[in-house]
Amino acid sequence: MLLQVTTLDTGSTGFMLLACSLVMLMTPGLAFFYGGLATKRNILGIMIQSFASLAWTTVLWIAFGYSLCFSGGEGGIFGNFDKFFLNGVAIDSMYSNGKIPEVVFIAYQMMFAIITPALITGAFANRVTFKSYMIFLTVWQIFVYYPFVHMIWGGGLLAQWGVLDFAGGIVVHATAGFAALASVFYVGARVEKNSTPNSIPLVAIGSGLLWFGWYGFNAGSEVSVDFITSTAFLNTDIAASFATMSWVVIEWSRERKPKFVGLLTGSIAGLATITPCAGFVPLWASPIIGIIAGIVCYGAVMFKNKMKWDDALDVWGVHGVGGVIGTILLGVFGSAAINPAGADGILFGNASFFMKELVAVVAASAYAFVFTYLMLALINLITPVRVSEEEERLGLDVSIHGEQAYDEGAL
Repeated sequence: MLLQVTTLDTGSTGFMLLACSLVMLMTPGLAFFYGGLATKRNILGIMIQSFASLAWTTVLWIAFGYSLCFSGGEGGIFGNFDKFFLNGVAIDSMYSNGKIPEVVFIAYQMMFAIITPALITGAFANRVTFKSYMIFLTVWQIFVYYPFVHMIWGGGLLAQWGVLDFAGGIVVHATAGFAALASVFYVGARVEKNSTPNSIPLVAIGSGLLWFGWYGFNAGSEVSVDFITSTAFLNTDIAASFATMSWVVIEWSRERKPKFVGLLTGSIAGLATITPCAGFVPLWASPIIGIIAGIVCYGAVMFKNKMKWDDALDVWGVHGVGGVIGTILLGVFGSAAINPAGADGILFGNASFFMKELVAVVAASAYAFVFTYLMLALINLITPVRVSEEEERLGLDVSIHGEQAYDEGAL
């Protein structure tokens, strides 16, 4: 009796395992990034929200998240429950490209599901109860994240319409960013608005881990090792670097001092903006995308400050606006010559693709905003969303978690 041996691409499989690990590392990186930006009494309160997503989202993903995103439902909004608790996924099941095991793809996409809702937490830092956050984490994924994953990456409605998103400009950043803005509007401003980062070195560590992990985030989204993978990798670094320097130049000229936090924030803006474009645009476009990211995201943060929207850690201005303009710029610079699975943008004579990207990202952002606001109102009927003023003044680390980031009595 002969055993059937499944042939897989060991190079692509090895790379995707590495990419999966890099994307996983982004969530602790985000915790460090946000933890450093938070006030001294709220470091653990913001960090635990990212680590909680690392665990709880895995449970949801294995139970039904993967199935709702990537099983059946062609042309629809959701998949089905055929792969409930990974039913039918065998050790030798292959992903549709025939190069990597399906279990590797499951793990890789799970890391995206973990970090996306965690991005939102920076907006309502210091103000939200942990119980309400856990409900928020669950419901938001099911009704915002899962449908957009399926519609764009799982063969659903938007994919069949021709919408593209290489690594998450719509699916991750636009939805999370505008959900963050809705959270700010619902929860309201902090009692003490004049807060400064407790540890800029911790912000730098988090930023470095995010930048490092973003190579797996963007290059890994090709789900293979080829010329597009390497193009996405380099586009990611170029755009991030040009955005960083754009931000530094603007802030330096306005405030007469080069700020380290501004430099780090500019890098994240560039990384978020190149995400939907990374494997679909030529290398010459990435510096332009990076410069636009630095300028527009900086302007969005300034606008937010002028409007007195208390988005504590600038989630909307960096991730939301970055995801939107990155998706629109894909409609400008996209090139089928770079990636045959992509489409030509308006620069190459395809105005219809530009309009599809514009309509899709505006609709996704609006839906995420409205749903999040209504969802928080419903959660508040079950359990208070916002902490009391006394708890907020004491700090969430002590009032909710009963811990402190630093033992101030130690030598």
